[in-house]
Amino acid sequence: MWRTSIPKLAQKVPYIDFSGQYAAERERILAAVDRVFSSGAYILGAEVEAFETRMAALCKTKAAVAVANGTDALVMCLRALGIGPGDEVLTAPNSYVASASCAGLIGATPAFCEIGADQLMDPAALSRAITPRTKAIMPVHLTGRVCDMEKILKIAAERGIPVIEDAAQAVGAERGGRRAGSFGRASCFSFHPLKNLNAAGDAGAITTDDEELAERLSLMRNHGLKSRNEVSFWGYNSRMDALQAAVLNLRLDGLDGVIAKRHANAARYLAALRGIVDCPPNDPGDVFHLFVIQADRRDALQAFLKESGVSTAVHYPIPIHLQPVCAPYGYKKGDFPECERQSARILSLPIHQYLTDEQIDFVCAKIREFYAR
Repeated sequence: MWRTSIPKLAQKVPYIDFSGQYAAERERILAAVDRVFSSGAYILGAEVEAFETRMAALCKTKAAVAVANGTDALVMCLRALGIGPGDEVLTAPNSYVASASCAGLIGATPAFCEIGADQLMDPAALSRAITPRTKAIMPVHLTGRVCDMEKILKIAAERGIPVIEDAAQAVGAERGGRRAGSFGRASCFSFHPLKNLNAAGDAGAITTDDEELAERLSLMRNHGLKSRNEVSFWGYNSRMDALQAAVLNLRLDGLDGVIAKRHANAARYLAALRGIVDCPPNDPGDVFHLFVIQADRRDALQAFLKESGVSTAVHYPIPIHLQPVCAPYGYKKGDFPECERQSARILSLPIHQYLTDEQIDFVCAKIREFYAR
């Protein structure tokens, strides 16, 4: 039975705690910054190469290519695979907009398939959604939980369609003993400050076992330059800064601890909230980038928590297929009923590694109070 001592005075429970992270890492961060400034190497270079080696080892892939952000990673992967105008990229409609915008940005068409109760791409729906124009499948490991990649890969292989993992929220996540980032032809990560492995700004990476693809992506991120004075093809300016790589290298050392603390926080939430709201599973392979409950009267609950000093978020209140930018594609309300149902019920609670047990207990007590009224 769940028991806790409830604080007598309302306390602030931030959704994220950047100041707490900096306080815990300050001396190492300053040393890393000093190292980069002393070297005079600000873009790519040894810091980035070290991070690429470690990222590939983390995902158990042959290569990792560091880029400026997660969106560039998605765009570049599609382009490197020859996808463009007239092609469809099939993804989930309940993700961040970048999962679809990457297709539009290269002239392809974003297309969607329904999700399951777990918020992830439904393999059965995927089979029905594929058309002759489908040239890539992009499952999204939303909230830090890996999609059913065994079924997705089987469906893709039967049709000869490459799979690109959108693993932006899933660094370190696992399924069946395999890491997120190791399933697809290529996989894309974001190290935005809100991620479990976070830079001090934007940064991203692509992992792959295709070494020729990795080489092409390495050129593509740097204007397509084969050498200082020779351009092989038109590329992008999407190089990772050495400062971001230095921050990521030091935070990689603590990633296992971050994931473990988020698991502990999730377990505490689950013990208190089961039967009150719909909670996510506590699968050992999840990394809990987000802790998303599904709740009746979501908006009223969120407002009540805000009044109590608890910061929450909704990821994401408007599905991508219902965004104004997707109007030309002909999608309408009712096309993906499970996604739309969840969009009105989902609520992300604070899950970061600097939460105290008392703060989690306070959040849970307020949720229980709301539904007891």
